[in-house]
Amino acid sequence: MELRTLRYFLAAAQEENITRAADILHVTQPTLSRQMMDLEKELGTTLMLRGKNGLTLTDDGIFFKQRAGEIVELADRLGQAFIERNADVSGVISIGATEAIGSRLFAKLIKQFSEKYPLVQFNLYNEMADYIKDRMDKGLIDVGLLLEPIDTSKYDFIRLFQKETWGVLMREDHPLAGRESIIPDEIAEYPLILPLRERVRAEILNWLKREEKDLNIPLSYTLLSNVVLLVQEGLGCAFCLDGALAIHSSPHLRFIPIRPEHTTRSVLVWKKNHLFSPTTSLFIREINMLRARLE
Repeated sequence: MELRTLRYFLAAAQEENITRAADILHVTQPTLSRQMMDLEKELGTTLMLRGKNGLTLTDDGIFFKQRAGEIVELADRLGQAFIERNADVSGVISIGATEAIGSRLFAKLIKQFSEKYPLVQFNLYNEMADYIKDRMDKGLIDVGLLLEPIDTSKYDFIRLFQKETWGVLMREDHPLAGRESIIPDEIAEYPLILPLRERVRAEILNWLKREEKDLNIPLSYTLLSNVVLLVQEGLGCAFCLDGALAIHSSPHLRFIPIRPEHTTRSVLVWKKNHLFSPTTSLFIREINMLRARLE
């Protein structure tokens, strides 16, 4: 299976039409069709259903598209790394960031690096911590901003000093909105919006002293951005961090810390014993300089 074939497949899947994909790839329609049939024969499965209205991916096709995209992205990054070795400081650094107050310090670090090395570009993936770690393990993200708890055995990291506090986000007219703090058990009878991240979710259920089946959970989330609007519409109360909320604040909502206080911190992480591109290595050196300032 050649990298070119993967690119052909991704173009056909993106366009949902062989003729349009062939035009984009500058090949003939019969050539592209034959390549796709040969690919399906090699894999022993049907990836695309051909119809009058174009192409539709099968379940195997959807899975293959995801993996092919990761392989092509990794190959592009590898090629870029060799270009960077023979050029001034330039290239692309891929970073992943979850929503946290540590994003502000991370943003300053990126801005300072960009000013020092203007030819460098950044790709930013805003994701849940578990997704960022998965992409980092596959070599698709260089540096991640995550929230504890995380297993750092595979990563080098620095822990940022800003403390993030857990609380409950609710409408200003909620019966508990006047509280200065809330014991989790007090909110358990109301509809709740919880994070999808398994380790965090389990911890919240422990605070609530409830099993998930005994709670009314109309929605679970990865990032808080749209949750703010759903809380404002009255769907439920959301367990979240004040740092994430600071990015998506609303004057019609109240954030009330839980009691006893539960806090966490942001960490900047990158893979241990990994050979990065010269540009990414330089960026990590800047992060380590930040570590020295923090310590």
